Amino acid sequence: MTVFRLPDLGEGLQAAEIVAWHVAVGDHVVADQPLVSVETDKAVVEVPSPQAGRIARLCAAAGARIHVGEALVEFADAAAPDAGAVVGALPEAAKPPPALPVASPQPRESAPRAMPAARALAARLGVDLAGIAGSGAGGTITLGDVEAAAARADAGPTGFVPLSGVGLAMARNMARSRDAVAPATVCDDADVEAWPPDADFTMRLARAVIAGCRAAPALNAWFDGEAQARRLHAEVAIGIAVETEAGLFVPVLREAARRSMAELRSDFEGMKRGLADRSLPAEALRGATITLSNFGLLGGRYAVLSILPPQVAILGAGRIAPRPAVHGGQLAIRRLLPLSLTFDHRAVTGAEAARFLEAVIADLATAS
Repeated sequence: MTVFRLPDLGEGLQAAEIVAWHVAVGDHVVADQPLVSVETDKAVVEVPSPQAGRIARLCAAAGARIHVGEALVEFADAAAPDAGAVVGALPEAAKPPPALPVASPQPRESAPRAMPAARALAARLGVDLAGIAGSGAGGTITLGDVEAAAARADAGPTGFVPLSGVGLAMARNMARSRDAVAPATVCDDADVEAWPPDADFTMRLARAVIAGCRAAPALNAWFDGEAQARRLHAEVAIGIAVETEAGLFVPVLREAARRSMAELRSDFEGMKRGLADRSLPAEALRGATITLSNFGLLGGRYAVLSILPPQVAILGAGRIAPRPAVHGGQLAIRRLLPLSLTFDHRAVTGAEAARFLEAVIADLATAS
């Protein structure tokens, strides 16, 4: 018998939640075959088998939260371990710890259609998926459906429903931002009257962010609060906030300054599809050097936004609307785009923030 333990998933993540098992007791697997999907604070990740062998025991049930180094799978009749399968601890000969009970898998043809994260949340809250009408595509049960069902059932003695997955990660990140950043915000408006009707709003904003980074490189940076040190980046990697049914994600457009708007748009669409079906790798959500929040698509004019360390700046775009403005020395009604720039005042001066915002506004004012 050998025990495979949850490996180190990177970026200091210490725990993960079991979303769905892809194997069952008695199955024969080969090296690199997906064993289980787990949800971390970043994304849903598939954990592959480090070796060939027969599954003797699943050591955690769907919905359980386990820590790095805890038992995940017990192998019987195991072949030699494959050291290159995963990053982290390799299987070791040991007496396995008592296994958590694992429910018998429901036949696929009779199981309700549900997002993996929704299925895990339902298991943790004791919500019966069979009694939920899914609101997602093709009747798929979403996280919101499960949360609504739990609320109707008054889950828990106090009526509180615990956060999980992406929601829990967002709460932790906002607390980290509150504790680790000295935020300041400047606001202004960009005149976008010259924009054609078919302008690609999000990509125009991305291009303007690049112009701002050229004018004020201090905002395209990371800051280490403990070391009181700053790292300026030569490449611009723009994190763009995307709201999904599962929560808020920030996929990253890499090497943005080197690529055309058409290339960036194609990349962004691919990442949105990956977010929708939860296939986007965790790596696509890492490494942003500056963030863009296009909250105006949902509503609002200005905002004081939260910076996620080690980044030092986030640009927010409010809702475009016709408003009075002085143009050519005359009062006129112009289409104005409200902008909010929140920056970490430990690493960025007010003058640098102002130069960044002026460059953004100048870029947005052009017709193309």
